Amino acid sequence: MSQHRDAPGNRLGNPRPDPEPEVTQAFDRLVDEGDVRLARPWPAMIVTGLLGGIDVGTGVLAYLLVLEATGQKLLAGLAFGIGFVALLLARSELFTENFLVPVTAVAARRNSLAALGRLWTVTLAGNLLGGWLVAWLITRALPGLRETATSTGTHFATLGVNLHSFTLAVLAGLVITLMTRMQHATESLGVRLVPALLFGALLAGGELFHSVLDSILMFAALTAGPAPFGYLDWLGALGWSVLGNVVGGVGLVAFLRLARVPYELAQERARNR
Repeated sequence: MSQHRDAPGNRLGNPRPDPEPEVTQAFDRLVDEGDVRLARPWPAMIVTGLLGGIDVGTGVLAYLLVLEATGQKLLAGLAFGIGFVALLLARSELFTENFLVPVTAVAARRNSLAALGRLWTVTLAGNLLGGWLVAWLITRALPGLRETATSTGTHFATLGVNLHSFTLAVLAGLVITLMTRMQHATESLGVRLVPALLFGALLAGGELFHSVLDSILMFAALTAGPAPFGYLDWLGALGWSVLGNVVGGVGLVAFLRLARVPYELAQERARNR
């Protein structure tokens, strides 16, 4: 529901001036879009998650092709940015992209924690299903990539449950949630492409522990042929990476960003009681 503003940054007739109108406008966009995402019907939510896994899978394809050709992980990371460009332009979503936008809407009491749990669960499941399909296609269509896929996927499957892997997962959640925040700071599509490319390169080139991206790499290893790990190992890695991603994305980015707009957040909560 749109609210009356009788002056820039002046909500509900309150005379308090807004010292950072850009921050307030970004907050408004986050709340509005988050409410839309949380209210999606089941079919739309499932398809959006499935497409997210397929789209980022194109980035995995680019990553493996460049890594096989050059042996350079940073160059391969730059190529992976294609996947985030696809996510942006095709309007699909990753599980970790929902750490800021819908969380902001829930914090503003536009929707419930139950709706957030539904969104996270369905999006993650769709991402993984779509990602597995693309991983299978890659290893069937391009058998020359199988050795690279196996070694790359094995790296993430064998990180283990420890402080090192957890901090990599926290950094991954932080990076992608910061990317989401930067993209919502502007309405220019051209400007939004910049963080998609740069943060995609940072995520993949830095070998951070991202629940969806690294699951797709592990799926590629598992579908390439004999791998030194199995689906139970993948499942354990997934659970650990999800935990770290949530800590980094929600704890270190979303909640701290909300602390910058306490007045706006309080006003939204008051309207939505």
